[in-house]
Amino acid sequence: MHTKQPLALALAAVLSGAALAGCAGSAAQTPGRTDLGSPAAAPGKVTELVTGLDMPWGLAFLPDGSALVSGRASGQIHHVPAGGGEPALVGEVPGVEVSAEGGLLGLAASPGFAEDRTVYAYVSASPTNRVVALRIAEDMRSLSQERVLLDGIETADRHHGGRLRFGPEGNLWIGTGDAFLPENAADENSLNGKILRIRPDGSIPDDNPSPDSPIYSSGHRNVQGIAFGPDGTAYASELGHRTWDELNVLRPGLDYGWPETEGTEGDTGEPPIFTVHPDDASPSGIAYAQGSIWMGALGGRRLWQLPVDGAEAAGKPVDHFVGDYGRIRTVERAPDGSLWITTSNTDRATWGGTAPRPGDDRILRLELPQN
Repeated sequence: MHTKQPLALALAAVLSGAALAGCAGSAAQTPGRTDLGSPAAAPGKVTELVTGLDMPWGLAFLPDGSALVSGRASGQIHHVPAGGGEPALVGEVPGVEVSAEGGLLGLAASPGFAEDRTVYAYVSASPTNRVVALRIAEDMRSLSQERVLLDGIETADRHHGGRLRFGPEGNLWIGTGDAFLPENAADENSLNGKILRIRPDGSIPDDNPSPDSPIYSSGHRNVQGIAFGPDGTAYASELGHRTWDELNVLRPGLDYGWPETEGTEGDTGEPPIFTVHPDDASPSGIAYAQGSIWMGALGGRRLWQLPVDGAEAAGKPVDHFVGDYGRIRTVERAPDGSLWITTSNTDRATWGGTAPRPGDDRILRLELPQN
């Protein structure tokens, strides 16, 4: 593991105001920086696009601005029109096994979807979790599994990871959890507690840290979100244990400290650029937009705005919509520049969450100011 220097921790004030609906003070930190101001962008109008979803998890946009959404427990994928409305069933992914946190998780549409009709899915299954390629029919009313790209990801009741994201270089990035065995994260022979990177055909990119391994980085507890900035900077949100949740900048071949270090508590691994207390976060999906990483919070029941400048924190964390919509699972930037956000109140609402309300779960569209 790599050693990091002691960090001076700056408590970030979380601002409230009329423009920030439901904003409240929270324990968020930007390690090593004390000169950070508030972000310029603030969210605008919120529109309800879809209601009545059952445990939505992954969300993937298609070239026409419509989207596919996965149901964790059902194993089904639904198609959502670009303007919202009644979702239509596409089909059910085979081999999904549901557990406390497992099922049908992340989705990522192929960059060439218009031609190849391919969508990738992270499936918790038996004997191991896997990433599969699905072919979506032209009429969006059926799907078939074409191949397994990657398996051998240890399964468990919890800590599956599950987020998928295509990087700007065209490779598929995969976040995994430690399968509730912390030692997996530091084990170079385990795919758990890692960021993995493969080509769309399942082969290993030549510039991976090891040419015969999908492992890009290690020492992660439970990766829940992956996003890329306009300069190619890779970010990942990660569930901590009891002290700090994390936003990390991913670099090839590096170790991020777990299980010896959590957030800034410990002296191993690469330090995160933001830490948030689990009571205010339990982070899930993330997206980059307008100079910030926007991070959904499950237990924290809010949307975090984390200003960034490449690999550095660039402002104080601000939380939005505290408690307004309950648990927030997924955040994706739409082709029109807005954010689509899925709630997660039908999913284990008794565990650090909000009981489902009429209409849950839903997809919300959040307008952002355009530069």
